[in-house]
Amino acid sequence: MAQKTGVDLLKDAVTNGSSSIPKSSRASLGIRGLVPAGHIPFEVNVERCINNLRSKSSPLEKYFYLQGLQDIDERLYFGILTKHITEVMPIVYTPTVGEACQKYSTIYRGTVRGVYLSIEDLGSVREILDVCQKKVTTIVVTDGERILGLGDLGLNGMGICIGKLALYTACAGIHPDSVLPVHLDTGTNNEGNLADPYYLGLRQKKDRGEKFQSLVEEFFDAAQDKFGNNVLIQFEDFGNSTAFGLLEKFQNRACTFNDDIQGTASVALAGVIASGRITKKSMAEHTFLFSGAGEAGTGIASLIASAISIESGIPVEEARKKIHMVDSKGLVTASRIDELAHHKIDFAHELDGEPIKCLKTAVRRIRPTVIVGVSAIPKAFDQEVIEAMTEMNERPIIFALSNPTSKAECTAQEAYEWSDGKAIFASGSPFDPVTLKDGRTFVPGQGNNAYIFPGIGLGVIAAGSTKITDNDMYVAAKSLANQVSDEQIERGCLYPPLDEIREVSLQIAVDIANSAYDTGVATNMPKPDDVKAACEALIYDPYAPTEDIASFVN
Repeated sequence: MAQKTGVDLLKDAVTNGSSSIPKSSRASLGIRGLVPAGHIPFEVNVERCINNLRSKSSPLEKYFYLQGLQDIDERLYFGILTKHITEVMPIVYTPTVGEACQKYSTIYRGTVRGVYLSIEDLGSVREILDVCQKKVTTIVVTDGERILGLGDLGLNGMGICIGKLALYTACAGIHPDSVLPVHLDTGTNNEGNLADPYYLGLRQKKDRGEKFQSLVEEFFDAAQDKFGNNVLIQFEDFGNSTAFGLLEKFQNRACTFNDDIQGTASVALAGVIASGRITKKSMAEHTFLFSGAGEAGTGIASLIASAISIESGIPVEEARKKIHMVDSKGLVTASRIDELAHHKIDFAHELDGEPIKCLKTAVRRIRPTVIVGVSAIPKAFDQEVIEAMTEMNERPIIFALSNPTSKAECTAQEAYEWSDGKAIFASGSPFDPVTLKDGRTFVPGQGNNAYIFPGIGLGVIAAGSTKITDNDMYVAAKSLANQVSDEQIERGCLYPPLDEIREVSLQIAVDIANSAYDTGVATNMPKPDDVKAACEALIYDPYAPTEDIASFVN
């Protein structure tokens, strides 16, 4: 490899320090005159940039600004994210990342960030991955078919992989030089994309057949061969028709999970567990009704059933009977078994009486204590639904988890107002605190997957895990729920403050790593005497004193 120069250092976003590079190092690096003469300490640079960010007039403009920083100075970018995570999370992730993904081809700047693989690359995937000279530990891969609640965005879905990996670093400290976003392009069924002259993906209808399967298979084999069998590969926003099959296929042969199915399930389960400190009910005492029966819905339902089985000692088949689902055709029941997708069958129960065709009727008939919105149908939880829930329950649990905000089943304001402040509410996208007319103030919790996946990532890297199990999602959920303070619970919030997310992720990582050693999937042997210290040693901290800047040059 050619010797690096000081100019190379400035051009590399991971090592570029720009005006924060000490004056004493600039001459030896040969970069005098390439940065302004003044020296700005790193902390002051962060302050300068967050003030610039706040001057932008729209969330999308703020997104552009942050991405521009990430492209030239990742330490500065992550300095902002780690110090101001509550403020910038809605910009780098949902809801703003959804709009950014929709415009990805239009705003594309040619930045070398990630790998784009298509069915035209079949037979060459391993060769293509050789362009990655760094040691990759964490990959987020998508085919762009189901981005948030926005549907098939094709190649434009690459933005969600970039955003997710930024949160792996910001929330858990996974080193930014060890992450890789990947897009698998087998076409798109989005007519807008196909007609867009600026669209950067393959201009063909989505191929979900043999070529799709071959591309995914070849990618997994190549990634494990290149980066090792314990490289973490997170599935992101694959469509319902392929997501479950791919997870089943690879879960026991790679260190992989699907965040839409399993990460969403884990953060939702954590909210249910935490709500027990308000309702004083065990999970087995609840009846659950889901609006939506896709990846997120059935993933949450399956993990809840498993948790009920573990905590109450009843068979998981009995636990599933406490969980009901409404899809586009009505309540999922045994009478519809022949028409149901495979992932819904476990929740197709016998039902007496007339078929239930809508959510409102299901609420009246099933009489749930918990309703979970994962349908991406705005206002599905209308005043009638929430008032009915309040009539039947002293403290109704209402989770409007669909993303982005425009797809939420209800707002926090609506949930609290229509329930007279009785609702225990959580959402997928952020909502501001709500003050009712009588002066009571509630702080809605955001059931954000970012509470879960970064900590899982750090934990499996620390242990060198070769696989991620469904039980790991239960472990992560319990760890998260246990970190919600009494003060948060008193405010009606089921999740810790976002500004504590690095501490939360660290504890989840410790619990995940311990689980890996207990279940025999860890490869970093022997097990450390202090697992927490082993996890902490891996954490990238943009504020930590840097090495002598000259050490970056070979």
